[in-house]
Amino acid sequence: MMTLSDGITRLRDYVTLWQLTEDGEPFYTHSNCLQRVYYGNRRAMLKIPLSAEERRGSGLMIGWNGQGAAQVLKQDHDAILLEYLSGEQSLLEMAIGGQDDQATRIICQVTNRLHAQQIPSYSGLVSLPEWFKSLSLAAKSQSGIFSRAESIACRLFSQPQDTRILHGDIHHGNILDAGERGWLAIDPKGLSGERGFDFANIFCNPRADIATNPQRFSRRLEIVSETANIECNRLLAWIISWSALSAAWFIEDGENPETPLAVARLALDELRDRDF
Repeated sequence: MMTLSDGITRLRDYVTLWQLTEDGEPFYTHSNCLQRVYYGNRRAMLKIPLSAEERRGSGLMIGWNGQGAAQVLKQDHDAILLEYLSGEQSLLEMAIGGQDDQATRIICQVTNRLHAQQIPSYSGLVSLPEWFKSLSLAAKSQSGIFSRAESIACRLFSQPQDTRILHGDIHHGNILDAGERGWLAIDPKGLSGERGFDFANIFCNPRADIATNPQRFSRRLEIVSETANIECNRLLAWIISWSALSAAWFIEDGENPETPLAVARLALDELRDRDF
């Protein structure tokens, strides 16, 4: 894994190589070094991934070629220069401001657009069974709801439907307003598997009070099932599986898994009265 110091050095190298103008200081997340820049007169974001996961996602952004995702303006090895998405609207603000139905539909529409694309000769994707390894470990160590969720996930994996290249981290913060270009995705993880998986994380976001509200959960279930064209029971199974996986990751990181576990319970309660 590339170090932070290496990433910052490479940012500076690419600012010079691509004749960019810096727009503020470099900054970083746990997995990327980033810097706002100008590419000529155009605002852009320079990104150096620090992990294999983020490098895989950068490759997927290149493959999408600006269709449903931010446009890659330049790339060299794992460094990419992305169009800067500077629209005024925010899906987070919409969700907490009484427009959650609209925000949910937008997320589904963007995800549908990504799934519709055919990307030839793209390799290195991670399969969903591999992505869910932490859930298997949690089922052994925690049992309870984790065991139930693992059983449901294994059933989904054994009979996949409509497999696609997946974004892998669809949520309110990863779909941004691009002004005239509409809403576009950023920060994919690069997975492969059943497309229903990509819609499950919507239900754990953007805040606990929204995600764990039973009425809001039911309304979202209706909207996502209709907009994404996924059978409701199948969607519930993915929500349970994903939420338990998210809770397992929280536990591994020493954090409180309360919100994803609450969402998993809502989905389990709904699924109990249905066939799956």
